[in-house]
Amino acid sequence: MTLGEALRRSTEHLAAKGSGTPRLDAELLLGRALGLQRIELYMALERPLTAAELAAARALLARRAAREPLQYVLGEWGFRRLTLGVDRRALIPRPETETLVERALSLVAGLRAPRVLDVGTGSGAVALAIADEHPGAHVASIDVSAEALALAAENVHRTGLRVELVRHDLFDGLPAGPWDLVVSNPPYVDPAEIDGLAPEVRDWEPRGALVAEGAVEAVARGALAVLAPGGALALEVGDGQTPAVSALLCALGYGSVAVTADLSGRDRIVEGVRP
Repeated sequence: MTLGEALRRSTEHLAAKGSGTPRLDAELLLGRALGLQRIELYMALERPLTAAELAAARALLARRAAREPLQYVLGEWGFRRLTLGVDRRALIPRPETETLVERALSLVAGLRAPRVLDVGTGSGAVALAIADEHPGAHVASIDVSAEALALAAENVHRTGLRVELVRHDLFDGLPAGPWDLVVSNPPYVDPAEIDGLAPEVRDWEPRGALVAEGAVEAVARGALAVLAPGGALALEVGDGQTPAVSALLCALGYGSVAVTADLSGRDRIVEGVRP
């Protein structure tokens, strides 16, 4: 079988199994199996595949066909300027979370050495991106999951960036500051909606990182107690949740409450400033 034939068959197979991006998935998985970049695949479409190459490709494709997320199958994913290790221990870093980082960096842009707390760090994506793009920042991260913190530690080692990792439950309050910025992508999926999510999310990503009733409010209340005067809170929330979260921040006493849309135009980021 040639590489071109394998690419065609793989795309058709993944489409039949429900992948929303079957061609891209097939390109990336075949590239991983063969050690080729996507552009290199198209320069070798007539090359016959060896038995070992076919076996490696089929193993990866079978995982994706079972609706395991592409990112988990590949074992890594890009987030802003970084390439991070990803697996079932934490949520997959998503494009909308890059907008959260954008707002976080803007909120501390004028500070030489801001103290930043990332709540619910997961893979460490947000904390590491901030540390990467604001080298003066002192970044600490918390998560209740020991497995997620282990993955974050691997990414700290992988990137060589400086981020402090602490196991801590956000429902116990937040670590004492004062912090110049508290940033969080907390669990915000309604328990009643979990069964309606795509299999890649529902069946593979950690449930505790998706659903935790009251997490958004707990972060907002906790941050108010540990932020420095003038310090900011930035939250990523679910689609359609920004009006309620904005009202919550106003009720708690935050000022300068604002909403930012993600790259797809959906309002997803809510921020406020402690008086």
